Amino acid sequence: MGLEERRKREKEGRKNAILKAARKLSFEKGFKSITVASIAKKAELSKGAVYLYFNSKEEIYVEILLKDIDKFHSTLTDICERGGTAADMLRHFSDIYVNFFISDKELFRILMSFMLHTDEIQFSEQLNQQLILATNATVDIIERIFKYGIERGEFPENLNIRQYKNAIWGLLNGVISLHLYIGKESTREQKIRSTVQASLDVFVRGLSKADVKAVPHTRLSGAR
Repeated sequence: MGLEERRKREKEGRKNAILKAARKLSFEKGFKSITVASIAKKAELSKGAVYLYFNSKEEIYVEILLKDIDKFHSTLTDICERGGTAADMLRHFSDIYVNFFISDKELFRILMSFMLHTDEIQFSEQLNQQLILATNATVDIIERIFKYGIERGEFPENLNIRQYKNAIWGLLNGVISLHLYIGKESTREQKIRSTVQASLDVFVRGLSKADVKAVPHTRLSGAR
């Protein structure tokens, strides 16, 4: 390995150590309670070393979320190309969503903190827009599924897609939030999966028979 390659790997290793430390601290204490100094200490680096990679703790937070959201998106790339019914696609999307966050509780709490407390976190407009666009990319997959269902005749043509995709988004996050951190750990996963499945079954059955009032379809402007 050449000197340049070694230096590149060392820099990447330090950056990843910073992100890992910040991720852990955000999960344990919440974003507002941590500082660049506490992140540096957790990563076993100097405060100055952290600032070589990031201008603020907000930048670190955004980097964590963008990396993990991108990782999640990579698991969904073919969901709308698999064929089948829109109802099956919604179930498949939900399975992937649940699997991802059951295996990564830290990310789920960090993501929920961003969605619920954005106004309390002093992001720059640029960072905030990056996160909204990345998060909306996930919600937009649900929109594509609903449009597919309308085209197939599974769902009413006058369906308010914005309203219903937000309902699915809220259903998944609500069920995961309800069970992920409470009750017996041995039964949490089963409760999440069974509750999501039962809720989706009710949702899809009702939607397929619904006489939905005509409401203009509107794109989601923010993932909140």
